Amino acid sequence: MIGLIPAGGMATRLGPLPCSKELLPVGAFVTPDGMRPRPVITYLLAQWQRASIERALIVVRPGKWDIPAYLGDGRAFGPNLAYLTVHEPHGAAYTLAAALPFLAGETVALGLPDVILVPDDVYATLVAHHTAHQPDLTLGLFPCPTPQTADMVALAGDQRRVTAIEIKPAQTHLQWTWMAAIWSPTVTDVLAEVVAADRLARQQEPNRVELHIGVVFQAAIARGLRVDGVIFPQGSALDIGTPAGWAAVTASNGAPPRLTP
Repeated sequence: MIGLIPAGGMATRLGPLPCSKELLPVGAFVTPDGMRPRPVITYLLAQWQRASIERALIVVRPGKWDIPAYLGDGRAFGPNLAYLTVHEPHGAAYTLAAALPFLAGETVALGLPDVILVPDDVYATLVAHHTAHQPDLTLGLFPCPTPQTADMVALAGDQRRVTAIEIKPAQTHLQWTWMAAIWSPTVTDVLAEVVAADRLARQQEPNRVELHIGVVFQAAIARGLRVDGVIFPQGSALDIGTPAGWAAVTASNGAPPRLTP
């Protein structure tokens, strides 16, 4: 299994920043020399360390060199890390696609680097489910208080099989959003196909909207792949890359607060 982190975003929602948003300090490390600021991305790396995910790729855009400068080879934070660059600014799916030459035959753990997940064993739970049940795609699902900003997930009656994904719906009865994912090579193939098709269409329509990761997952469902959801009903997913998420951190004096529905 290999971890994959898209870190190519511009963070325009937060305005000008002194560093990449993935390195914004949330909470602190306790060290023998005292407390030091804890970058938000390290919460994800700690999740992966608990899940025994030992290597990962981080995809950055040119200019975000502070991320590899801080994290280095990753040994101080958990998984061994390597870095790739993305040069197509057309959305997170393009950022993931930059890693395609390195994903053949791999099971992929997708991590969102500016999201803090509770509980701290989310990925360990997802790895166990994916290994035991062997779906094509396993999604970690969390309560969502603002569905108009998220990918909302519809489940079958068994509350396990994912039947549809609605991207930022204006109105919906759905209550769960995905914030973590593990997929098998079949989904990597879908990622390649979706990005290739969008790239071709963009030649005729250069102002197409950004390609969301949720579109790739929608395509996986449409192709008949098995997509499972694992619900964390008492969990939370705090996206500090949004004004609301950062306001929650600020209100808690820099500690990682829980996001409750």
